[in-house]
Amino acid sequence: MNDNRYQQWLDDYRNGRLSRRRFVQLLGLGGAALGLAGPLAMHSGRAFAMVDQVRFDGWGGSVSEALREHAFDPYTQATGVQVVDGTFAGVDEFFTRVRTSAPGTFNVFHSSGVFDYVRYVDAELDVTLDEAKIPNLKFVLPRLMEPFRKLSNGGLSAVPYDYGTTGLAYNTEVISEDEIREKGAGILLDETYAGRLGGISDWRTQCWYGALMTGQDPNNVEDLDAMWNALREHRKLLRKYWSSGAELMSLLSSGEIVATQGWSGRIATLQKEGFPIGYYDPPNTFAWQEAMFVLRGSPMQAVHELLNFMLEPEVAIAVAEAQGYPPSLDPTQVDLPESVTSLPAFDPNGDLAGRTFADPRYWNGVQPEWSKMFSRIERGF
Repeated sequence: MNDNRYQQWLDDYRNGRLSRRRFVQLLGLGGAALGLAGPLAMHSGRAFAMVDQVRFDGWGGSVSEALREHAFDPYTQATGVQVVDGTFAGVDEFFTRVRTSAPGTFNVFHSSGVFDYVRYVDAELDVTLDEAKIPNLKFVLPRLMEPFRKLSNGGLSAVPYDYGTTGLAYNTEVISEDEIREKGAGILLDETYAGRLGGISDWRTQCWYGALMTGQDPNNVEDLDAMWNALREHRKLLRKYWSSGAELMSLLSSGEIVATQGWSGRIATLQKEGFPIGYYDPPNTFAWQEAMFVLRGSPMQAVHELLNFMLEPEVAIAVAEAQGYPPSLDPTQVDLPESVTSLPAFDPNGDLAGRTFADPRYWNGVQPEWSKMFSRIERGF
């Protein structure tokens, strides 16, 4: 296997002579998926002699299936290193498992943005990645790495892998694009749609939107009374709070609700299935990213290779298509297909302008008071 062979596969794929699935398979079989700089085969053998597996923990379901098919299996074919799957039901439960286990028991997990990141860094359960061993980091959006670098003294303990937003989902047969752009988050307080509005049963997202509905900075809410009053008004107009992606999709697809906060990937699925559901990110929309976080005690040589493999553009694109969230790749550096650029939350400019990431220390600080207050509002008090 050599770089010329890799380039021929890449040309065949980009010219339609090779399917993406077959291309990714060939990357693994040929050991070429460590990026354009050189084949993976040169790193196999002795470099992996002492390592036969890397453990990955994720959410299970379609997301883990996408990673398995398009990243983990080809990586194993290339290196002989198995990626062993684990799952978790919630971030708090998994954090407890990691904290009470010996270093090295868990290696890489699918983390949910800055909140997970700061918790593991503060607990000293992290590592500092050797970025020189992950050359495909050059393709990753700088804006997605910035929040992590601020929390770990300029280094990285995780690699951003995909991103999305919790924006506004709406029924296009009832609400026009002009109306949603004019009203923004205020659509959730519009009495015209009383009894036909939805909302997520999550204190953080609701408080974020309470700030947007009252014209405030979500990372620096100054008028708490205004925020709480807006959430009470929203509560009065609700059809239902939803608590899962499946419930969100059911409420929208059935027409039971016509507007709600929504996860961009779930809306992408509804749109792919032909439902008349639009998606809009209001200014300061709740932006988030998912990352591959590396835990203390992990086999770093194999982990660096795995992360670089996953960031190979064609691998990351295949995963993105399967799970419905844009990859962390910079569109100004990587030619992304329409199947990715059409996803809700995708930013063609790569600067993620208009999207705001949560300040984890601010939100962790307000959690005791705000979560309790929202719980009361949710119950109708």
